[in-house]
Amino acid sequence: MVSRPPTFCPDCATRLESITFDDRERRRCPNCETIVWHNPVPCAGVAVVDRSGRDPAVLCVERGVPPGVGEWTIPGGHMEIGEEPAAAAARELEEETGVAVNPADLEILSASAMPPREGKHVVTVHYVAARADTAGEPVADSDATDARFWTPAEFDASAETFRPVHERRFREAAALFE
Repeated sequence: MVSRPPTFCPDCATRLESITFDDRERRRCPNCETIVWHNPVPCAGVAVVDRSGRDPAVLCVERGVPPGVGEWTIPGGHMEIGEEPAAAAARELEEETGVAVNPADLEILSASAMPPREGKHVVTVHYVAARADTAGEPVADSDATDARFWTPAEFDASAETFRPVHERRFREAAALFE
């Protein structure tokens, strides 16, 4: 799903023009004068941290679908209409890894505007949960090709690909449980 600026008015199908409004470039219909907003897509994800070993380990998935096929990341994805962010994060975790968590057991880790990718802009609410508060064993599912726990040492020694924004979340989550 690419989030490009709209080209035509959703109300009257007239080609949109660029204007400056609120000190930003916006798209406006010259026919009905409607401003058509180009907003980011809301997403949510959850870092599950396992403290049973010597070092904390964070559950990550290898992406199997664009964008970022082959990259490792914290499980997460798009929120659905009417879905609370914590519920979306819990749903995405279970869809991608088979690991379930009660949304009430999630704590906010951070929220960020992710760097645009292929024209798509997202804002992600990142949560963290203790492995002890989850159920199930990690198995790649949905749009993931692999799912496993990584310690910071394994992460540092790996040649696998993590985007910098996902590396930041990985390290933040692991540090909470050191």
